[in-house]
Amino acid sequence: MASRDNFATDAMPLMSALYGAALNLTRNPSDAEDLIQETFLKGFRSYESFQEGTNLKAWLYRIMMNTFINNYRAKQRRPQEVDLDDAGDFYLYRKLGEMSANQIVSSAEDELLNNFADAEVKEALESLPETFRLAVYLADVEGFSYKEIADIMDVPLGTVMSRLHRGRKALQEKLWDFAVERGLVAAGTGPEAD
Repeated sequence: MASRDNFATDAMPLMSALYGAALNLTRNPSDAEDLIQETFLKGFRSYESFQEGTNLKAWLYRIMMNTFINNYRAKQRRPQEVDLDDAGDFYLYRKLGEMSANQIVSSAEDELLNNFADAEVKEALESLPETFRLAVYLADVEGFSYKEIADIMDVPLGTVMSRLHRGRKALQEKLWDFAVERGLVAAGTGPEAD
């Protein structure tokens, strides 16, 4: 059992990652801030039920997801606001930037991705249906395991695997469209051949 006295010390380093996910969910900076505030308040109130030694980040993500599902979907009646300029860079790009050139093995996929701007990748990710977008975000950006994603999203493991497959396939097709528009690949070829 965890002590509430340790909540701030344990949870505050995770705020940036949680905010990025909240922004991805709400697509609005002020709503993301509200979601984070509610998540941390609920986390603090129930911190004594947290099992020390387990994944605190996944536990807080689960609280955030439940809060989002319970509160924020009801607010979807208002027009949706999207401000991609305020979204942080993807985790993968930050990590790649920290690596030295000899740590990065250049592949055909890497070369192709180097021709995309962050905005195009964000746009492609944002265009995915919410369930696929969230699964891809949690796996490929945040680095959660399939089991952790299943717990966070409160769905069976097979559903996570299906959503990831379909989400990644849709993302691949979107990025392929960008590549064709830029003349990086020939039209008429494509990921459909897989």
